[in-house]
Amino acid sequence: MSITTFAIISIIKSAAVVFVLLTAVAYSVWLERKVSAHIQNRWGPTRVGPFGLLQPLADGVKFIFKEDLTQPYVYKTLYIASPIIAVVFAITAISVIPFGNSITIGPITTQLQITDLNIGLLVVLGITSMGVYGIALAGWSSNSKYSLLGGLRASAQMISYEVSLGLSLIPVLIFAGSFSLREIVNKQHHLHWNFFFFPFGTLAFFIYLISAYAETNRTPFDLPEAESELVAGYHTEYSAMKFAMFFMAEYSNMVTVACLSTLLFFGGWLGPVFGPPIVQSLLPVLWFCLKVFFFMFLYVWVRWTLPRFRYDQLMAFGWKVLLPAAIANLVLAALVVALKPGIWLVN
Repeated sequence: MSITTFAIISIIKSAAVVFVLLTAVAYSVWLERKVSAHIQNRWGPTRVGPFGLLQPLADGVKFIFKEDLTQPYVYKTLYIASPIIAVVFAITAISVIPFGNSITIGPITTQLQITDLNIGLLVVLGITSMGVYGIALAGWSSNSKYSLLGGLRASAQMISYEVSLGLSLIPVLIFAGSFSLREIVNKQHHLHWNFFFFPFGTLAFFIYLISAYAETNRTPFDLPEAESELVAGYHTEYSAMKFAMFFMAEYSNMVTVACLSTLLFFGGWLGPVFGPPIVQSLLPVLWFCLKVFFFMFLYVWVRWTLPRFRYDQLMAFGWKVLLPAAIANLVLAALVVALKPGIWLVN
């Protein structure tokens, strides 16, 4: 494949993945509003398009045309840069996420992934951890006590739960022997998903999922926003598209977490494949999307089921419960693999 062909294919894949991601972000908001409405015995969006399906478009137009207020007391450069930092890092993380095997069009065969790195998992964790800078800088640059408290809470929460999240993934890496997300999926062939390696894979999944909820500032860990205490937290002083960009970053991170949950613990795009060649090439993508959709639905379900923690409860849970559990799970998994090296290998 020539460099020109490779560049063209990369640009097409990048544009397609970003378009799908932004569309998924828009309709994740619609899904959350509809599911929360049904949980509370309401209708949710119904007036704009059938079943309210055009509501995300209406919201986008509203944000574009709303007045963009910039208070005179903010630190303007960082105030403007903060939502950009948050959304850029959130969208960039999707670049190493694989969502299928490969596809052949004429003489060209390409992987269903923007780029395949042998350290893909490290790249995703590194990029997503940088997103907190946008939140912290937004809280500081707004020059508001509510925003500053939200930014400080987000930073402390990220530091506290990132340790548990990272430790929870090491048993998966021990099994796969690679940081490549594609290789991790390939090790889970058939139904030998990491989630079913009881108890190590199962416990690792639940530690990861809880930590990821805290990393993305979702209920019951939404202390950086906490409307009842901090108005809107770090984005109190934002309006119009800058306000919308924080929501885009949050829901993009939710999609990334759902993708990682699928890839690391539930076999990624693996599932039953049947039918003619065109169906066989599309079914893996369908299985991947259905698994990701389940985790997005779970996000909404948890939000409207569990109450918010107090801040001391949140920090105590991270350091006194999740961290010891992650360390114990890692030590036991390492001991089992060291004593019985073939126990994780599935032929």
